[in-house]
Amino acid sequence: MRTLVLGRTPSRLAAVLETLHADGFDAQGVSTDEEALALLATGTFGVLIIGGGVGPESRAHMKEFAAGHGVRRVVDGALAAPFDVYTRREFEPVIREVAATA
Repeated sequence: MRTLVLGRTPSRLAAVLETLHADGFDAQGVSTDEEALALLATGTFGVLIIGGGVGPESRAHMKEFAAGHGVRRVVDGALAAPFDVYTRREFEPVIREVAATA
């Protein structure tokens, strides 16, 4: 299941992507709303993870846009250390669940 991760903090975004890639997930990450909207518009992402640093207005807009572009699940994330453990516990099960029902 192709996953897009929107995160404002580069080091946290990199940590999430590193873990997802290491565990065999097809994930891409961006830091700006504009990048996220352009990728979501392709209709090729099934899951959108929105990091805790994304403000309420951007978060609401992303969710609405994603719903109209084939995203099956939006996950609100607020990473806690260690980031790899959090990613495996909170994000990966959701991605697997969405992929299993695709």
